[in-house]
Parts: sequence; C-alpha cells; structure tokens
Amino acid sequence: MPAARDATAFANPLFRGADPHAAVFGSNVWIYPTSAGGYRHDRFYAYCSSDLKHWPRHGPVLEFDDVRWIKDDGQPVHYAWAPAVVARDGRFFFYFSVGPQGETPARIGVAVGDNPAGPFKDCGRPLLTGGDGFEAIDPMVFADPRSGRYYLYAGGSAGATLRVFELNDDLISLAREIKVATPRRFTEGAFMHYYGGRYHLTYSHGRWSDSSYSIHYATADSPTGPWDYRGALLESDDHRKGPGHHSIIQSPLNGEWLMVYHRWEGVQGDGPYRGSRQVCIDRLEYDKEGFLKPVRMTSRKEDQSSVIPFSRPSTFPRSGFPSSVFARSAIALHVPTVPRPVSKGPNIAN
Repeated sequence: MPAARDATAFANPLFRGADPHAAVFGSNVWIYPTSAGGYRHDRFYAYCSSDLKHWPRHGPVLEFDDVRWIKDDGQPVHYAWAPAVVARDGRFFFYFSVGPQGETPARIGVAVGDNPAGPFKDCGRPLLTGGDGFEAIDPMVFADPRSGRYYLYAGGSAGATLRVFELNDDLISLAREIKVATPRRFTEGAFMHYYGGRYHLTYSHGRWSDSSYSIHYATADSPTGPWDYRGALLESDDHRKGPGHHSIIQSPLNGEWLMVYHRWEGVQGDGPYRGSRQVCIDRLEYDKEGFLKPVRMTSRKEDQSSVIPFSRPSTFPRSGFPSSVFARSAIALHVPTVPRPVSKGPNIAN
C-alpha cells in the first residue's frame, strides 16, 4: 500500500447521479453512475478525476440504441441503471442493468471497449435475465486474489435476493451459479472486496427514496459466504439522507480507502424524497481487528461547475492500463495479476 500522505478534502456532493461504480485506472479515478439531473435515462456517462475534486464528464459511453436485444421484450421504455466495470489485459468490460422489472424481467448486459471513456460495444445478448422473484440488476464483478476466479454478484430490490455466478474466462458469459444465502438486511447493490485475509460484503438496505436506505456489512472466509452479519455501516443523519449503493476503492493519491456512494442532499424528514440524488466520497477505515468502522458523511460547499460536459477524449490511451487493476474491487491498486480461471461452460439465462 502506498504511504499515506495528507488527507484529501472532498467537495461533497460531487455531481448529480446514483448507484456510482468507482474504479482506479492508472492514476485516475473513474465513476460510472446511473444518470440523473436531466440526462436521458437510456444511456450511461462516466466521470474522471486525477485529484478527486474536479470531475469532467465523458460519453455517453453506452447508449441503448446500440444494444439490439433491449427491445426484444416489447416494452416501450427501458432504464439504464447501476453499471460496473472491470479491466483486464487492456480491455474494459462494462456490465449494465436494463430495468424495470414488471410485465417482463430486468436484464444484465455486458459491453466491451479498449478505453475507460468508452465507447463500449455490446456483446449481442443478455448476460443474465431475471424472473421468478429475482430481479437481474446491480451487477458487480470481483476478482478473487486467492483463486484467480471472477465472480458476478447481482440482484436485489423487488425480490431482495442475492445471486452469485462464476464468470468464464471471456468475462462475457457465465460458467456456473454458486448457491449463496442472501445476507441479513440485504435489499440491493452488493459490493465485495478483500482485505486483511477476509472477504467483506457490503450492500444497500431499505427503500431508495427514503431515509431507511443505508449500507450494511457482512464478512466471510470465502467470496460466497457463509456471511457473518456485522451491522450498519452508513446511515442517514439530520441533513443527508438515504446513503447507499456504493463502491470501494483505494485512492491513487495517498492510499486512503474510500467509499463512493449516493445520497439525498438538503432534505428533511423520512421521505419519500423527490429530485436527484448526489454522488459523494468519504473515507473508509478498518479497526485493529480488520473490520470496517462506521462511515462518517462529510460535506464541503464548492462550486459544482467542476462537473464539465466533456465528449470522448483523444488524450487517453487506447491500451496500456495495468491488467492488475480490477474495477469495483478494493484490491484494485497494488496486487499481482490474478491468473485466469478455466472456462467452464455455457451462458446461464436465468
């Protein structure tokens, strides 16, 4: 781990959005949220920063008009929700949710690109389809440093059910499902990271539009449980409500552990709230036994013009990002390259 330098002062809130997936690629932090604040609901954007203060916008990195299978369900409206990205061998794998689940099930897709700013090209079919009480949303990919396997965590909301799959070597198909118990107080937005010889599963609980929305925590000796529930990690306070749907990274600036999440700003009461959620960053700390401490939310008023509309750049290389950087994993910065798992079988539809 890099030696910690002066603590970063965060300009919370950073920008409008929800369900932020954060990843470290090189010396930059990238955030891929569910869009908000007037952006169209059928596309994804990315935000990038080298100082954790200024966040130019890139994209769109993926538009639903370029995903042929989305309209196969015959529904008139589809929503781009809760993406995740993993990098390997100079390629970037973009996992995304297609909602809502109603008359037809929600689905998870995957698209591939050679730049964290996109564009990402869809692989031509859904990776996972919901149904029978399971809502296929909120993908998260974890590279296990012990086994070298890649795991997909997915599900939540309507059925509040967590499912875990091992990915094939191509990272665009599923090898097998691993049956897991849904942890206590799980609603959606699972996130796995590895620290101190222990697997840390964090996830959102409650209703997204009110003060019950919060982040809870369990640990295990394997990436698939069994889970030991550890309690709430981040909850509403008097002025900042419904914090949740997070990701965890290690800062490329000073080695601090960070949680990137969304919350409602400037609202009162228990909700439901209206408007746009806001993306924020706060510090994550471990106690002397290696368990996560409760997170304290911070705010600092700052000119939000730091969010600059930005088209796809020509200044980012199309390759050369280290293959040992794994998106949505807190082992992201300084670990050996994880060996590839053996391919194990066909895609799983539901």
